[in-house]
Amino acid sequence: MALLRALLSSMLLVSFFISLTEAREFLVGGKTNAWKIPSSESESLNKWAEASRFQIGDSLFWNYDPSKDSLLQVSKKDYDSCNTSSPIAVYKDGNTKVKLDRSGPFYFTSGTQGNCEKGQKLVTVVLSGRREFFNVSPAPSPVEFEGPAMAPTSDGTSLRGSFMAIFGVLMRLVLLEMMM
Repeated sequence: MALLRALLSSMLLVSFFISLTEAREFLVGGKTNAWKIPSSESESLNKWAEASRFQIGDSLFWNYDPSKDSLLQVSKKDYDSCNTSSPIAVYKDGNTKVKLDRSGPFYFTSGTQGNCEKGQKLVTVVLSGRREFFNVSPAPSPVEFEGPAMAPTSDGTSLRGSFMAIFGVLMRLVLLEMMM
């Protein structure tokens, strides 16, 4: 019985750490209607992004007035020059959700003429993997990240499923032992 309790405790601990690796959804800027021209450098969305840690599988969510603005995903070159003529993706619905499906930088600008030049833009850097529970390091600064992003080799889904199956079996064993 003591062995089963120890195993159950261990499985609960492992399940806790696995739950920390679940994908999250981030409201851009941390508040509704943050997608706007910043009134100062301290209101820049890049300050918010630098303080956040994005992982593969997370999503960014924008809330904005679609009659006044839109969102463009752009290349680094177009981000730096505020060129909106050849975006990677265009979003105009006012409630935009973008999944961060790879490691590396993602660049976004306003689709409204002149807003990018006034600072309405965002770069996020997605960390390379979810498998490292204890080896946490800060994300690189967006200006330091010039190279191509490497695609992940695994998202940990099969590992999570295996732990849940083992957890279920151990729970049944503990319940059976308690009934005897």
